[in-house]
Amino acid sequence: MVGRRDHPGAPTPVVTLRTRCAAGTALVTALAAVTIVVAGLVREPVRLALAVAMVVVAVVAGWDALVHRGARRYAAGAIVTPALVGGVLLLDLHAVTRIVTVAALVLASLAAARVALHDVLATPSFTTRPVGPAARGVLLMNPRSGGGRVARFDLENEARRRGITPVLLRPGDDLRELAELAVARGADVLGMAGGDGSQAVIANVARRHEVAMVCVPAGTRNHFALDLGVDRDDVVGALDAFGDAVEGRVDLACVGDRVFVNNASLGLYASVVQSEAYRAAKINTTARMLPDLLGPDARGFGLRIDWPDGLGDLDADLVLVSNNVYRVERLSAFGTRARLDEGVLGVIALSLGNSTDLAALLAGEPRGDLSRHRALRQWSTPEFVVDSEEGLVDVGIDGEALRLAPPLHFRSLPASLRIRLPLHSRSAVARSPLPRPGAASAELLRRLIAHPGTGGVHEERR
Repeated sequence: MVGRRDHPGAPTPVVTLRTRCAAGTALVTALAAVTIVVAGLVREPVRLALAVAMVVVAVVAGWDALVHRGARRYAAGAIVTPALVGGVLLLDLHAVTRIVTVAALVLASLAAARVALHDVLATPSFTTRPVGPAARGVLLMNPRSGGGRVARFDLENEARRRGITPVLLRPGDDLRELAELAVARGADVLGMAGGDGSQAVIANVARRHEVAMVCVPAGTRNHFALDLGVDRDDVVGALDAFGDAVEGRVDLACVGDRVFVNNASLGLYASVVQSEAYRAAKINTTARMLPDLLGPDARGFGLRIDWPDGLGDLDADLVLVSNNVYRVERLSAFGTRARLDEGVLGVIALSLGNSTDLAALLAGEPRGDLSRHRALRQWSTPEFVVDSEEGLVDVGIDGEALRLAPPLHFRSLPASLRIRLPLHSRSAVARSPLPRPGAASAELLRRLIAHPGTGGVHEERR
């Protein structure tokens, strides 16, 4: 399996004063906790060794819980408390103040480490530069998206209060035509409050007219907003991108002349996501449908692709073509993208040759280890073609079901969209997987030493 290539122009995160303070606090409080234990047991070497070991175990387990997810996080978290309690109980039980102090210092160290790791190790998904307020901002809104988020957050009035012209999509309206009209009337920034399918329509209009775009997470899942670094829970706050903001360029992708911001799915995944039950119960729906779609009596999908490892032109049961590379987790949840400016398509293809492959796929779905499946391949490429003997192919594009005539030509549109973000947004923070504790510590120290500058705005790549 081929992972994503290194991005030669990727920016180095700026080490801010907050980050340095958090890192220093984490180190000092951890050392202070150990020092108190040593001072209290210096005359009792056996108890001293045991107490220090337990405090160290508590700190290491805490770090492990910080940098992992799922079952490993819970397991590591379960170790922290008994190790910490065991360490402090070896102290003089009458020294209540000392016991409380050690516990408080360890907890403070872990909390500060969490802040420092997120600030330093999270990689922005694209580079940005400061920009001034929009001169004539227009916000297009789909009132049906996200269960009525537009009305729930009163986005029409919130836009007016900020000097943004609101345009409400009504039954029978053509979203693309409304966006084209807004640009013709002088809009220099187009915003979209809606789902990812609507975001793609506005992104294409903004791309063709070279105007900036604002993504307002008013849809159901808001994957594009997530990977941009927009807070999906702060719908109204996303409107701040029309004011003083940061702007950068991100990639788009297309199949034929249809642009998408996230991904296009074919075969197995396209069939699963079109189920009415999928949104309410992703994993259960996937597991229930897989045997019918892939069993011995299944008709197959007839998708033919050129595999990257010399296997030639072979059939595939699942193909997912994405705008940049996804982190693979489950069939029902492909994860996130570390970057949005690599200028490539991420391709995930799965060909299940026998019932053993299918059983492994079903077993791995709850664990989230799809990337380890032996039948899965992942690679990146600027262009990609999917062919089929079928007259029309089912395709899910940014959550919308379509039927397109093969062959399907996919290509990346590098740096084609100007995107604006609020000053308070933090691209990729708190969503990218953090490395193991040892690697995290080494990388944190390396960056703190190597990059003494302060400030939080990344310079645009030249």
